[in-house]
Amino acid sequence: MLDLRLLHYFVAVAEEEHVGRAAERLHISQSPLSRQIAQLEKNLGLTLFERSQQRIRLTSDGRVFLTEARALLRHADRLENLGRRLGRGEEGGLCIGYVADAMHTGTLPAALRALREERPGIHVALYDQESAEQFEGLRQRSLDIALVRTPPPEDDPDLSAAALLQDPLLLALPADHPLAEKAELTPEDLTGQPWIAVGDAQDATWRDSFLASCVASGFTPDIRLDAADPLTALGLVASSLGLALVQKSMVRGSTDGVVVRELLWYERSVGLWAAWHRIDLRPVVASFRETVLAGQYTAQRRQPGGAGDGGAAAR
Repeated sequence: MLDLRLLHYFVAVAEEEHVGRAAERLHISQSPLSRQIAQLEKNLGLTLFERSQQRIRLTSDGRVFLTEARALLRHADRLENLGRRLGRGEEGGLCIGYVADAMHTGTLPAALRALREERPGIHVALYDQESAEQFEGLRQRSLDIALVRTPPPEDDPDLSAAALLQDPLLLALPADHPLAEKAELTPEDLTGQPWIAVGDAQDATWRDSFLASCVASGFTPDIRLDAADPLTALGLVASSLGLALVQKSMVRGSTDGVVVRELLWYERSVGLWAAWHRIDLRPVVASFRETVLAGQYTAQRRQPGGAGDGGAAAR
């Protein structure tokens, strides 16, 4: 069985790329640290580092092992925290995973405000993670609830989910663009215009999906730039570098240099789902989940044009 202390040593050496600096960080001597790392490699039958007189670097296997070691240590920290709270007779707090959309739509902040009013002393830990990592956290019980863009499969044996809202996509264009003065925009107006495509790191097919949705709506974008997130896209639009489609929740306020238009003929949106383990171990988890789900209809009424305007079904 892996020794968590050795994993802490390994992570420190990997991050510092220097045994001496890692030893200072860990408040131990350099020679014992070197021996511990060598012992870890021997136990695993794996070479984790490439060594030279100047520095120490991770091997390709070492980089993979580092990712998993960090995840295990995070989980161990959460488990220890949970145990201490339970030992003090507390409810254990809440560990919540989320994607950025849960924040800027106001869904998660609203649920946290309601929780604070109901249980002002409860501790909450927030983890910004991709959907797949959140699902794994739910299965391992290191997360209590996950707020994700796509739900787990319907036949997942462990997880359930419910749609919270659909965030419509609006057209953002530079304020000095000729189309900004036009009362109504048609698909023909957007064909051949320079575009900024907003990517989804969790979806390898996002670009193809974006193009397909545009073509299905009657126009073909000339993609000049890819943006990693909507805020970046809005900044590029403000710099007159192209047009972009961004979630309505991202443009509720005014953005200098950007004009936003609703395209009634472009019926696309970004979804937000809540996911959780089918078996509730603690009442506080079920209570918070109900708080999150209770806000779904209000959230959807704030987002007209979404696929879920009539309410979201849990499964």
